Amino acid sequence: MPFCRTAASLLFLLALIVSPTLSNAQEPSQLTSQPASSVDDLIRILENEGARNALLTRLKNEAAAQQVTEPVEEEPTIARQIAEQTRAAAEQIVAGGEAVWSGVAALAVIFTGASTIDYGSIQSLILNVILVGAGLFAAFFVLRMLAHLFQRTLDNRAAGRHWSIRAIFTVIATIADIVTVAMAWGAGYVIALQVIGGVDGRMDINQTLLLNAFLMVEMLKVAMRHILQPRFPALRLVPISDTTAAYWYFWAARAVSLVGYTFMFVAPILASNVSEAAAQAVRVLVMLTALVIAIVIVLQNRDRVREALSSRAAGGRTDFIGRSGAFLAGIWHLLAIAYLIAIFVVWLVNPTAALPFMMAATVKSIVAVVVGGLVVAFIHRFANAGLRLPDDVCARLPALEGRLQAFVPRVMQIIRTVVTIGVVVAVAQSWGLVDFLGWLSSEAGQRISGSAFAALIILMIGFVAYLAMSSWVEYRLNPEFGTIPTSREKTLLSLFRNAFTIALVVLVSMLALAQIGVNIAPLLAGAGVLGLAIGFGAQKLVQDIITGVFIQLENVMNEGDVVSLGSVSGVVEKLTIRSVSIRSLDATLHLIPFSSVDTVSNLVKDFGYHVAEIRVAYRENIDEVKDAMQEAFDLLMQTEWAEQVIDKLDMHGVTSLGESAVVVRARIKTIAGGHWGAGRAYNEFIKQVFDRRGIQIPFPHVTFYMGEDKAGKAPPLRLEGETHPKQKTDNDLKPILQP
Repeated sequence: MPFCRTAASLLFLLALIVSPTLSNAQEPSQLTSQPASSVDDLIRILENEGARNALLTRLKNEAAAQQVTEPVEEEPTIARQIAEQTRAAAEQIVAGGEAVWSGVAALAVIFTGASTIDYGSIQSLILNVILVGAGLFAAFFVLRMLAHLFQRTLDNRAAGRHWSIRAIFTVIATIADIVTVAMAWGAGYVIALQVIGGVDGRMDINQTLLLNAFLMVEMLKVAMRHILQPRFPALRLVPISDTTAAYWYFWAARAVSLVGYTFMFVAPILASNVSEAAAQAVRVLVMLTALVIAIVIVLQNRDRVREALSSRAAGGRTDFIGRSGAFLAGIWHLLAIAYLIAIFVVWLVNPTAALPFMMAATVKSIVAVVVGGLVVAFIHRFANAGLRLPDDVCARLPALEGRLQAFVPRVMQIIRTVVTIGVVVAVAQSWGLVDFLGWLSSEAGQRISGSAFAALIILMIGFVAYLAMSSWVEYRLNPEFGTIPTSREKTLLSLFRNAFTIALVVLVSMLALAQIGVNIAPLLAGAGVLGLAIGFGAQKLVQDIITGVFIQLENVMNEGDVVSLGSVSGVVEKLTIRSVSIRSLDATLHLIPFSSVDTVSNLVKDFGYHVAEIRVAYRENIDEVKDAMQEAFDLLMQTEWAEQVIDKLDMHGVTSLGESAVVVRARIKTIAGGHWGAGRAYNEFIKQVFDRRGIQIPFPHVTFYMGEDKAGKAPPLRLEGETHPKQKTDNDLKPILQP
């Protein structure tokens, strides 16, 4: 019979979908009342292929129509979500307020005596707690006095010691403090069990609450005393003043005592003996008091913190940290007060879930900021300390230390920025603003982080390769070690360094871009097209490069050579593939592109000649002049200039007969570039020898010829003009002017 009911139901559905006639003519009750005919109709539909296909098509269409017509729950908008969260928070605040008011009412009933509470049991409870508390704190007071004497001794011994010794004394003092709290806590348990508990040795839960609250609160105070050490400055490792340490310990200890004893002792007693509403009222009152204390502390330290935040920017540091500190300096107290109020409100709304989350996020944020600050401070100290290489390395590579010192601050700035970003991400992760760890564990995060790390490794390898190449070139150019480099080696090494640097920068950039997902194929194609366009548009540049290549191949000049390029002469200071920089005698630096060079005259190639063209009077004996020139050369060879001369004096003899002098030429062969100094010294010796031998070095003069008469006598030369007292008369000049 179940089969008949199933068949009837299926036939009813098919009749509604496939056969409009049946659905219009019969009611569902009639169909279900005829199971036999329904089964026969179903069999006929299934046996007929056309009817079966029509049935399947109709079923699919109906299913699609139902899916379309089904209402889709739309995801609420952000504004709606915010509104719902705000409404829930408001409801929680109202509920919390009602609970507080009910708690206040319950307390008022207790104090007015209108409640049905058993005051006898409460008095017994209070008396037992007071007795345990009195014994507990009396024991703690005595033990603290003894511990204080011991810590004072440690403080006196630690004064003036190294920080490591002081740290050991601080740890010993903290251990003594912990032992004091533990012994007082044990004494409280002994009093509660043996004195208050009586013969059976049982203690009340309220006494246990007091002892546990004491242990937790005092241990927190021990941790604060370990850090601040308000009474023992020699044991204080934190660089703060005595006033500051005492100030912060005063407020922190009272806040911890107030909140700790309330939440761990007073509120549980009220909740178990009075009502939960009364306990909640006390909690709210204490938290409100703690909020007011925290706001007062923020306002008291507003100016001090503002100066500390703006000190970096005031000192001229305009980095991210300095700008951020200057921005927060004026509003930090407002942000701190808003944060404290938010914690209070969140605690009112959901003390079991929201407050632990905010406290955990706050602790994580503080830890992230402190760790990031320590890392940044260490990096800043390392950057300011600089980098010092060993003396032997500095001797071999003089420029390496300066290159590293110029590069290290930039690297430190990048690392400082990365650390700052990491701190911001860690804070955002703590507050749930971003899920960086989840993103990092995803496929996309792993791909992006792996690509960034690979690109960073490529950049580091490129920098190390550049540093190694530059150091090797520097070592090869250092004349203090190995062989002395020639001018050709200096030129080729300088060109190799420039070419290698350009190729390395291009290669490293392409590889780094490829690692971060940039398709470098269009860049390469674009570079080829750009190079072709530059080749057509900058023909002078191409001509410069081609000419420079052939000049280097022909080795016509190198760095340090004295050359003449057109009208410019001087020392080659820098030689690239496109141009040459020449420093002239007056220290003017000339940059000459190779496309404008027609002739290169190298004055120090292989060797040099000093050409001495000596002018003597016509009356002098030429052989004597040659002997005098040889004597001057012999004197030159007796000085330090002999190292520059590589051959004997090459005497050419008389080369010309001038209007007033006979020119006698000789040539001195020297090493490359040595002919200028040797020539100047040789001229000095020529002057000395000629003066000693009386050989006249004539200067240009004019001979007046007055003519002769038939008797062979020349007429006298008459001078007219004003006679000066010191001038000679015509009679005095006659012997001189007449032949």
